[in-house]
Amino acid sequence: MSTMPSATTGQPFPASGPAQAGGEELRLLGIGRRVAERPLLQELTLTVAPGECLALLGPSGCGKTTTLRLLAGLDPVSQGRILLGNDDITEQPPGSRRVAMVFQSYALYPHLSVLGNLELGLRLRGVPAREREQRIGATLELLQLSELRQRRPAQLSGGQRQRVALARALLRQPRLVLLDEPMSNLDAQLREELRPELRRLLCGNGPPVLYVTHDQQEAIGMADRLAILQNGRLQQVGTARELYERPVNRFVACFLGRPAINLLPQEGGRQLALRPEHLRPSQGEGLAARLLRREWWGAQQLCWLETSRGPLRMLLPSGQQLPDSLQVCWERRDELWFGADGERLEGVW
Repeated sequence: MSTMPSATTGQPFPASGPAQAGGEELRLLGIGRRVAERPLLQELTLTVAPGECLALLGPSGCGKTTTLRLLAGLDPVSQGRILLGNDDITEQPPGSRRVAMVFQSYALYPHLSVLGNLELGLRLRGVPAREREQRIGATLELLQLSELRQRRPAQLSGGQRQRVALARALLRQPRLVLLDEPMSNLDAQLREELRPELRRLLCGNGPPVLYVTHDQQEAIGMADRLAILQNGRLQQVGTARELYERPVNRFVACFLGRPAINLLPQEGGRQLALRPEHLRPSQGEGLAARLLRREWWGAQQLCWLETSRGPLRMLLPSGQQLPDSLQVCWERRDELWFGADGERLEGVW
């Protein structure tokens, strides 16, 4: 995996100061945030390694952006501690944390050129002119923006504006990078093109990165691990494969994966969960089903079925033909079982 180049040397983050090569570990120790006794985030405990990208996922209002704002110092922490390397930054003001945050709006000054947008922050921090020129030049080259330095934001494409916002963040030589829906304003094709570039620039041997997005595929493509939040509480953290194959509860199983997992009610409030790609037509015994409709998904087709145990979605190759009435089967190893409380059950057959 590529390392994170410095704006001045082209090498990993400079060894002088806290943001040295290798980065620092971020630890969230039971942090929470309350507003008028309403919990926005509850006892979040996470560790993010140097150079690791951790994606925060969950429905709207689950606490993703709240977490970033607490890390950036934009909102006060109601409980818990935030440790970055050897420093407790829980009470530090935003300007002292050396945290870079990239928003979905990019927040570029429309009346300034690319160069002016990048110079402003360094000038306000008292960086000498020669050093400003060196750092900005190296960063523009790194992000392939050198030829655009005199253009204003309105003259840039969405992808170019996104890279300018990222360049401004990297010029801070941050100890921690926070990205809040940084590609949500881009079309799907451009997001797919920029994803590997963004990962190359941010992930590897630099500071820890927290990435907030609603796009599951974007999160899987960017992040080393995913953290799933619901109602301000952490549900599960792990690799995408771990969460997909071994979800700890029904919420995680239903949230992760498209098309959504099938849920079949059982006795005692239990539920049997089956991924659509694990179902197949049976030549012999199986669950009787009736084909309702199909959706073409390119190389695959999503088949909507009606059964006596509830509706099912089955994912098949697009060219496979199905009769109106059929039998559906699956392997027992692909079954996921959840109790009435939503927690996963082990050893249920």
